[in-house]
Amino acid sequence: MNGPLKRAALACLLMFGLLMINVNYLQAVKAEDLSADSRNVRNFYNRYEVERGRITAGDRVLAESVDTGGNKFRFQRRYPEGKVYAPVTGFFAPESVRDMEGAENDLLNGTSADLLIRRSIDLFTAKKTKGANVDLTINPKAQEAAYKALGASGRKGALVAIEPKTGAILAMVSIPTYDPNLLSKPDKATVNKAYNKLAKDEDQPLLDRAIERTYPPGSTFKVVTLAAYLESDDTVGPQTEVDAPQRLQLPNTTASLPNYGGAACGAGRVTLSYALEKSCNTPFAKIAMELGYDALSDQAKKFGIGGDPLEIPMGVAGSGIGPDVDKAALAQTAIGQRSNQMTPLQMAMIAAGIANNGVVMKPYLVNKIADAEGGEIDSASPQELSTAMSEDNAAKLREMMVNVVSKGTANAAQIPGVTVAGKTGTAETAPGKPAHAWFISFAPAEDPKVALALIVESGSAGDDASGGHTAAPIAKSVLEAVLGR
Repeated sequence: MNGPLKRAALACLLMFGLLMINVNYLQAVKAEDLSADSRNVRNFYNRYEVERGRITAGDRVLAESVDTGGNKFRFQRRYPEGKVYAPVTGFFAPESVRDMEGAENDLLNGTSADLLIRRSIDLFTAKKTKGANVDLTINPKAQEAAYKALGASGRKGALVAIEPKTGAILAMVSIPTYDPNLLSKPDKATVNKAYNKLAKDEDQPLLDRAIERTYPPGSTFKVVTLAAYLESDDTVGPQTEVDAPQRLQLPNTTASLPNYGGAACGAGRVTLSYALEKSCNTPFAKIAMELGYDALSDQAKKFGIGGDPLEIPMGVAGSGIGPDVDKAALAQTAIGQRSNQMTPLQMAMIAAGIANNGVVMKPYLVNKIADAEGGEIDSASPQELSTAMSEDNAAKLREMMVNVVSKGTANAAQIPGVTVAGKTGTAETAPGKPAHAWFISFAPAEDPKVALALIVESGSAGDDASGGHTAAPIAKSVLEAVLGR
């Protein structure tokens, strides 16, 4: 080969090399920036070219893609019962996704590696690729009952219901909510206007209160304190007597801790069952100070509090009891105040763990996934998260929680012919402001099919809201829906 040909060949090789470097740079390094560029409309159109899979629960279609017949925007996402299920489905918008639409996006849009065989068959048969269908664990009757009861009279709050033996989430409601149909239109300007209006709403309808916000749990947390006490001594039981002063002097302070409303709790000494039935503060605060911070913290961790971040598959905000400050702070932590912060999902897990003989199951929302032709890709496999307490101690705590409903603060949750267990909570927020109203529960107590946690936010049910009068009746309607009463 003569000199000129060599130089030409080298120049060609060099240009090919530079071309390959540029292609790889654009695809691997700059791809995300280019796809986000407002001038690149192809990616925008492609989002609506694929028929996304359906999201279902039982016999209900919660999200589906509808063929519009349009040239630019072939499919549009539709949510038949949008507001009821919005905290679960989320939305599929021109430039974003959230909640289940986001967590399972690669399955719903057909790009998941799990769908490789299906895509290969579609390519061979010249069929349009479709996304996988995601079936959820949600019980529509429970979801709709919770939405109706909690959403009444302008209340704000959240409810989570779990199947204790598996961890399957049967209901997950957050109020106020929003209509995801307003955010699924293939029109950026329209969707951005709707989103900005929701984002600026002081009631925060886009916030999923069930898993994204934490609250002081109030007296519902007393079941964790009681679990720690039961686990510390096998001789402790429902009839064990404990000190119950009207006010408990807090160490190294001039302050004292009263019972709710300043009421007396028995005659100074009461059984554990009575203390839980009447939700006395001073016995549980004193028990916690005697046990110490480490014992309470360890018990909380056994229920999943402060452990590894949960995904259901959406991410869940972390719950925690706060730092070890001193015994005075610990006394307040033991009754669900101070720095104690819980998501409604976490409190539902606590109720479910007690119901399930002390075993806490990992919560989950996806029941099964199938391709567009119905072929199963994956299905739920329940997993144990932790053992929170022994079976014997769980039975003792279960007995005491039954008494809370049968003859204590939660009598509004009674269901004829069903043994209901529960614990009320009225959590202080700030001086001069109304309290949050909480209730955790499970039923039937002998063979629990459902456990739940419910919060009605401060002020949204009046200034005198309480766990017993405000939250328990709402929870009752959800228990009845699951149990078919």
